[in-house]
Amino acid sequence: MSHFINDECVSCGSCASVCPVEAISAGDSKYVVDEDTCIDCGACEEACPTGAIAAK
Repeated sequence: MSHFINDECVSCGSCASVCPVEAISAGDSKYVVDEDTCIDCGACEEACPTGAIAAK
């Protein structure tokens, strides 16, 4: 299982900076999680200031 980023994302980059496997990158309108790389550690969810990240 991986995490996903919803439309509440403000593209601040907080999630990408804490991801230990670099599974998060900037998308067109928000950051996105690479499901194949994500190890489901939850670091991104804790770092998100808007609560835009959750487990699938």
